[in-house]
Amino acid sequence: MVNLFNFEVHSLRRLFYSGKVQAVTVSLEDGEIGILAHHSPFSAHTVTGSLRIKDENGSWRIAFVCSGILEVKDHKTVLMVETAEWPEEINLEQILENKKQTEEMLKDTRLRFETERAKKRLHHLECKLKVFETMKR
Repeated sequence: MVNLFNFEVHSLRRLFYSGKVQAVTVSLEDGEIGILAHHSPFSAHTVTGSLRIKDENGSWRIAFVCSGILEVKDHKTVLMVETAEWPEEINLEQILENKKQTEEMLKDTRLRFETERAKKRLHHLECKLKVFETMKR
């Protein structure tokens, strides 16, 4: 029998996911972490990247998530993020256009004060593209 645990993902706009799962993988600042049932309790800062969920049937799903907080407790695991999207919710044309505009902004040396924000935005868009491309394989 497979061990399951309760897992929820909350974004700023919605309850993104809620259900029993076999495993979860999420990106932290120093690499990825996998969570299984009966994992030791802890909290950690997550970074923008992919979230992989192995549901109770053993099927893996991948999603794009922005940075947030992961909290593993005895009775459930909760991921709270800025944004969470399934690949089918990602608009590829819009991402490519936003990426192009952001790259142009980074080339414009007059916008010195916008550089850090633009770099974060570019990273965000590149991560979203990576998740999208992973699902299309």
